[in-house]
Amino acid sequence: MIVVTGAAGFIGSNLVRGLNARGIGDILAVDDLTDGDKFRNLVDLNIADYLHKDEFRRQVLSGELARPDAVFHQGACSDTTERDGHFMMDNNYRVTLELFNYCQAREVPLLYASSAAVYGAGPDYIESPGCESPLNVYGYSKLLFDQVLRGRKPKLTAPVVGLRYFNVYGPREQHKGRMASVAFHNMNQFKEQGHVRLFGGWDGYSDGGQQRDFVYIDDVVKVNLHFFDHPEISGIFNCGTGRAQPFNDVAQTVVNTLRLHQGESALPLDGLVQEGCLRYIPFPEDLKGRYQSHTQADLGLLRTAGGYTAPFVDVQTGVRDYVLRLLDAGQLLP
Repeated sequence: MIVVTGAAGFIGSNLVRGLNARGIGDILAVDDLTDGDKFRNLVDLNIADYLHKDEFRRQVLSGELARPDAVFHQGACSDTTERDGHFMMDNNYRVTLELFNYCQAREVPLLYASSAAVYGAGPDYIESPGCESPLNVYGYSKLLFDQVLRGRKPKLTAPVVGLRYFNVYGPREQHKGRMASVAFHNMNQFKEQGHVRLFGGWDGYSDGGQQRDFVYIDDVVKVNLHFFDHPEISGIFNCGTGRAQPFNDVAQTVVNTLRLHQGESALPLDGLVQEGCLRYIPFPEDLKGRYQSHTQADLGLLRTAGGYTAPFVDVQTGVRDYVLRLLDAGQLLP
């Protein structure tokens, strides 16, 4: 049995899909379906059982949970604007620590979701304490457990891998609301309003020019399965493309893919602005000083100690595939 927490969520459900593609269906899906619509992410997947996250936590602490072959721990509160520190530290840090202790006592491999939020405003995104300065309690909740792993790594009884996800986008994120990816929001804005809105210039960047390391969900799944296949490796690794691209690239790819689907021609960036397909709004005052204007994963450790050598797709390739997959599923029709 393999446990996937957050299994009805974005990354968790895609991991289940990736495991299913390998013929693995003996999966315990752990999540909270209080938001019942999240069930849609599980409908087409093959799982053996489901547990509510609170019951799962109880069984972990009591020792009742049958020993799994591995745990993919993706369950967390990923809302970077959440200010309730007590909730965030219990839900993200304490639960991960409890699961870590359970897995170590039973020699079970653990792969867990960390976050690029641990780096704060950068400018360097290297898996090193000197580069870590989170801007919010979400980032701190992830950093604190990373620090636990560093301290206990010399005495591990089973492999533990933490993946610092950068800006992940792709199918099965529709339930995330305002925390869904820029690509998802761009698609829906264009579908509903005929244009896409981006932040105007700020922090030395031009309109729509702020840059992020946007990583496609298919690549994120591949990285997870790489470490699942290599239990001899433990550590904390960045999970991004190593490439910073502007928000303009995302919006331009979304709009042009949809235009081509509608029988219209693709346009350069300035053409999209002139046509009103792409519009810029003033940068929000409340985000100034709390916003990552540039992120770019350093892949040195992932490529060397992590042994992951496969390429990552760029925004133009990944976002185009994302849009086409939603179109094929009938989820972006007017």
